[in-house]
Amino acid sequence: MKLPVCLALLAFSAASNAADWPQWRGTQRDATVTDAKHALNTLPPEPKVLWKIDAGPGQSSPIVAGGKLIFMDGVNGQETAHCLDAATGKTLWSQPVAPMVEFQNAYGEGPRCTPFIDGDRVYVQSCSGEFRCLAMADGKMLWHINFGTDYGAYFLGNKSGDPELKETASRRHGNNGSGIIDGDRVFVPVGSPKGATLVAYDKRTGKELWRAGNDNSAYASLMVATLAGTRQVVDFTADALMGVEAATGKVLWRQPLKTGAKRHACTPVISGDTVTVASTNIGTIKFHITKSGSEFTAKPDWTNLSLKTVIGTPTIVGKDLYTLGSGDRADLVCVDLEKGTPIWSQPGFGDYSSLTGVNDRILALTSKGELILAKASPTKYEELGRFQACAKTWASPAYADGVLYVKDEAHLAALAIAQ
Repeated sequence: MKLPVCLALLAFSAASNAADWPQWRGTQRDATVTDAKHALNTLPPEPKVLWKIDAGPGQSSPIVAGGKLIFMDGVNGQETAHCLDAATGKTLWSQPVAPMVEFQNAYGEGPRCTPFIDGDRVYVQSCSGEFRCLAMADGKMLWHINFGTDYGAYFLGNKSGDPELKETASRRHGNNGSGIIDGDRVFVPVGSPKGATLVAYDKRTGKELWRAGNDNSAYASLMVATLAGTRQVVDFTADALMGVEAATGKVLWRQPLKTGAKRHACTPVISGDTVTVASTNIGTIKFHITKSGSEFTAKPDWTNLSLKTVIGTPTIVGKDLYTLGSGDRADLVCVDLEKGTPIWSQPGFGDYSSLTGVNDRILALTSKGELILAKASPTKYEELGRFQACAKTWASPAYADGVLYVKDEAHLAALAIAQ
């Protein structure tokens, strides 16, 4: 995320350990790290494994803060949150969150949503729509809400004959989108078309503050930023991209975006007063948010229909956007962020790769579990190393203090990758 950004995120960043990765895509949700302590000039032929433990199924990503690691998996039919000592992998506590739901797709079962840490609390969310605030000390539940019983956004599963199934994504294949903290508020993508697409709560008590929108949710995580002078939550729903005033819940702008199967999985990427999103059918679009009087407008700066991303999120390093989406959707593409024109592309990055910017490098973990390091350069693709980090995975890794935390369908491991 580039300036201007949400003041709460800046405060969170300043208060956090520089080695933390406390939420989806890192401290500021932009999947970038400035790491002056560790050089990342190459990768070893094989990873240095600091620890490795057994883990159950699920695509939820690990997070790290204050020397503790939180991850979710499936255990004995329950989506379960675990807290580990990040240095040793020792389990400190485990807490069942909700029953696992049955899936019939290529990605398997288990939790999809990445938790997020805020001080002495961690927030977790199940596929079926159980959202909980837990104490970091022992995993005790402090408050919770349920998308179905509280808002009518019941999980349907992908075998349901309910006609509502065609209008939603999250209630078909699981609630994936991660909520976000903004000061004293926590925003959650509930996804109810009955006036509660997005809901804000007091992060300490769980008291509802406001609800907004009539869209179902897709799979995208939320962002918070100051756009056109107003702090707002940016939500990529099943049917649109919208900005909602953080303080009041007023929908400031809404741009309809339709794709097959409502397949919006890209987290909105913020740069200045612009929001960039990508998906199937629509390609990649950069919107400019402006305000005239009391009216907000989202107008495309550019649209690139060839950059069709299935489940990944682009990452900005320098002045360029790194994304997946051309060819067979397995190419890594460097895009001029100002113009939307591809500069170079490199095949072989699979149906999904997480893209992390570390200094002036791109660190990509493919769905086949291969870790690739390349220069973040607008000149050409230059690879600096690769190794097999884990088995097949769709869970993005966490990078903190030179260590990469990776989860596949059977294990969670800490790999020392920096010099």
